[in-house]
Amino acid sequence: MWLTDRFGVSWQVVPAVLPKLMGGETDRVIAVGTALRSMSKLDIAALQQAYDKA
Repeated sequence: MWLTDRFGVSWQVVPAVLPKLMGGETDRVIAVGTALRSMSKLDIAALQQAYDKA
């Protein structure tokens, strides 16, 4: 996720849990990636749920 502060500087924000969710087994990574691409705002609980279901 990219944010721009009031000075126009862009920052990439990555939730601490995301590397864990994206570094597992292939089917889990695909499930998390699919869920992630459908979001306009990050929902960590939904990403965790996708990881757990896969």
